[in-house]
Order: sequence, then C-alpha cells, then structure tokens
Amino acid sequence: MVILGIDPGLAIVGWGVIDYRGSRFDVLGYGSIQTPAGMPTEQRLAAIYDGLKEIIQKYKPDQMAVEELFFNTNQTTGIRVAEARGVILLCATKHGVPTFEYTPLQVKQSVVGYGRAEKKQVITMVTMLLGLKSAPKPDDTADALAIAVCHAHSGASRLAQYYNK
Repeated sequence: MVILGIDPGLAIVGWGVIDYRGSRFDVLGYGSIQTPAGMPTEQRLAAIYDGLKEIIQKYKPDQMAVEELFFNTNQTTGIRVAEARGVILLCATKHGVPTFEYTPLQVKQSVVGYGRAEKKQVITMVTMLLGLKSAPKPDDTADALAIAVCHAHSGASRLAQYYNK
C-alpha cells in the first residue's frame, strides 16, 4: 500500500510517501511544498494544490493520511492552516485518493509509543524506522512521514471503516 502522509500548513506543507507491505517500509519520496509569506493567500493555496497534484500524479498513492488541525493560541494562523488543509483534502478527493485523519497525539503514540513525545523524539524514530541516513528536513517533512507511518500501523482498521460506510 502506497501512503502519502501530509503535515498541512500554509507556509510549509510537509509530505512523505511510503510503501508499506507486510510490516516493511520503503520510502518512495519526501519533501515540502513551500509558499512565500508575501504571496497573496489565494495564490499560496493554488500553489499548494498544484504541488500536491504533482505529488499524487507522480507517486499514485493508494491512501492519504493528514494530520488533524491543532489550534494553539493564534486563531489567525489556525484559520490559514485550515484553508490550506481544505485545499489538500480537495486535491486528494479530486484525484480519487481516500483520506484518513489523525491527531498529533495519535501520530506520536504510533511512532514513539508516547502521545506527549517531543518533536525531536518523533524525528529520531521516523529516521530510524524508515532507515533514513539523516533526519528529513524541514521538520514538517519528518512529521508527514510520521503521519504516513501512523496510518500504516492503524490503516487496516481505518480502511475497513472507510469502505463499510
């Protein structure tokens, strides 16, 4: 199963594609879609859509896993990230990729074994689990790979829920 993990954002969308077969991970690609701060929001959203469309067309994922939105104290930032997340979900739907969502707590629990793990612990575990020579940069990319790993670990039960709706 080819899984596209996405860490949504407006400035940086982390992405990672893994192939998960019989409890074995193969990393197919990872990176980030970045949009400049001075660019109008609608152009940034279009750039995210176009970038994700290219990734979907290149890797042809069977499923996409996206981190659910976590609101901190800055609601303006949260709204912008929600807009980017909407574009990401739209792009997946338009290209026929089933989407599954996970909270940051679920991702950390799945990858590190502790839901309150620090970002550095997540990056270390992703690097180790996937057999990478170095930690993925930027951090959003490591988070996207962690989301893909989380889905691989819990995807069978989530997939059954999706198809039994």
